[in-house]
Amino acid sequence: MTTPNQTLLVIGYGSLLSGYGLLAARRGGSSRLKAVDAEPAILLNARRGLAKPSSHGNYLAMDIEPTDPRSPITARAGSAAGDGLGALLLEFERSAAPLIARREEYDPGAFLRLLEHADRKGVSLGEFLLDFAHQSGFDLLEYRRALRGLLGYTSPGYVFHPVPLEDGRVAIIAIGSGYEGSGDPEVISARRRYGIDRLHSFGSALEITSLPLDRSGQIGYFAECLLGGVHGLAMGDLMSGFEPRAWWARELAHRVVEVMEHEADHFLDATSLGADRYRERFGARGLHPSLEPLLRLARPE
Repeated sequence: MTTPNQTLLVIGYGSLLSGYGLLAARRGGSSRLKAVDAEPAILLNARRGLAKPSSHGNYLAMDIEPTDPRSPITARAGSAAGDGLGALLLEFERSAAPLIARREEYDPGAFLRLLEHADRKGVSLGEFLLDFAHQSGFDLLEYRRALRGLLGYTSPGYVFHPVPLEDGRVAIIAIGSGYEGSGDPEVISARRRYGIDRLHSFGSALEITSLPLDRSGQIGYFAECLLGGVHGLAMGDLMSGFEPRAWWARELAHRVVEVMEHEADHFLDATSLGADRYRERFGARGLHPSLEPLLRLARPE
């Protein structure tokens, strides 16, 4: 009997916004992911920033929170997405589940058990998790406690949450195991361990002193995220407050331009989109204007 979880819908809002990030090119291909399909999306009732200490180096990775904590983060997918908090809706084969879990610092065995619970209910993983979210009143800590009760496990890194799409589908998204708690008092979240009690802009992330920050790694990671703008995904929130005269601005600009050169090939490879399908879904968008102030710094005067 077929199940609704032969493929998995995942929302990318950080390094999963670019082919460079999906393929983990900066890290030599470790933790690479390859989707079978992709489409642009925006996230609603959401704000994001650098907050989750990365398991791949000494820098902060992207995290996301609901603007209204009593309501779910939702998404609108497709060519009509428009401006907003730009995201990527990715479809993966079920066989990629352990790789997805490891990349998000979540135990693969626990993730597979979640899928098996959804299979037994005859619903997608997103729909299964949405029921837990409703029961918890969309309170993130209560939700993590509920999953801990089901699985006997929670993660210090990311925990998977549901994202209802306006077209009726339900995707999943990785949200950092929070500063306020992981759902298990015995498991200290990475955010709590390093005292990261809020979402940071790129500039403020570079001022963090609670972990031994790898500046080059932080710049490289943020470049992975900003490359989503190459495909027309809205990066205005990440570029908000960008200061061209900041000491780090030119270095970030040159890093983005450096990796842009191969981003088109990386993206087609990482999303399994042919050139025609890519143009149909992303081609009319072009470079998102929010990146223009950054790219100007890298141009010869």
